[in-house]
Amino acid sequence: MLATTAYAQTAGAAAANDGGLMGALISYSPLILIVILGYFLLIRPQQQRQREHRNAVSAVKRGDSVVLSSGMIGKVVRVEEAEVGVEIAQGVTVKVVKDMIHVVRSRGEPAPANDSSRAKPKPKS
Repeated sequence: MLATTAYAQTAGAAAANDGGLMGALISYSPLILIVILGYFLLIRPQQQRQREHRNAVSAVKRGDSVVLSSGMIGKVVRVEEAEVGVEIAQGVTVKVVKDMIHVVRSRGEPAPANDSSRAKPKPKS
């Protein structure tokens, strides 16, 4: 009686594993789907942002306005291989490693709407 019970248990387990390669593929398909979605939703966009930032920093030129990773805004006055000279105030120039540039603003960007220095005087009526 003990032998028949053991045989019946192994026979049922063997029948459940008969799916072969297709059964294994179906059981792992949710995991494979999560990995593929993770790549397209998380990894790939981050790589594209890094590539765009690297291209913008390598193309920085004299006269560009930059925002440093510390939040300071300055104007590029000198460009070297790995460093740039940034004027953060009139007559105050600091050397900054290129990798610490957070945003490169071009010269032709429009001024913000609330910038009073570029506001046109109101006509008198």
